[in-house]
Amino acid sequence: MKDELFLRGEKVPMTKEAVRALALSKLELHWASHLIDIGAGTGSVAIEAALQHPTLAVTAIERNPAALRLLAENCQRFACGNVSIIAGEAPDVSVERADAIFMGGSGGHLTALIDWSLHHLRPGGRLVMTFILQENLHCALEHLQQADVTAIDCQQLNVSTLTALGSGHYFKPHNPVFVIACQKEEIHE
Repeated sequence: MKDELFLRGEKVPMTKEAVRALALSKLELHWASHLIDIGAGTGSVAIEAALQHPTLAVTAIERNPAALRLLAENCQRFACGNVSIIAGEAPDVSVERADAIFMGGSGGHLTALIDWSLHHLRPGGRLVMTFILQENLHCALEHLQQADVTAIDCQQLNVSTLTALGSGHYFKPHNPVFVIACQKEEIHE
């Protein structure tokens, strides 16, 4: 989905189109029944997932009142009846376990959110996180290596957009984004 389709707010974060496409692919939602979006912002990930998979139950967690308003407006705009909005802050909210969890930011609680996510993931569930700070990337990778996860996949995504400049054009770079995807250990008996 094009970023321009979403209602936006000045200080409300949104996972951009290219990053969202990679994150949704890494979540492997084709087999999932429940997705949790931590810090949903405008709802771009939650809404696109809900539209791509109409039988998917999506829980969007957001703490920012301005973001909550935009999230609700965007859900209404796209008629996403399968998105439930929770006003609150992970890891302080209680939700049902999920097959996939997306985290687009950590609000300074990265390791607690990783632990919360792994606790709320069903065995075999997917966790996908995006970061722009290298410190968060390294902290997450270090923490995940000590957790019950398999196949940690990490990519750096660099995107530039063709932009007019005077009588010509150039590729305007966006911030590089790190994308981590992993899977919670399945229980083998």
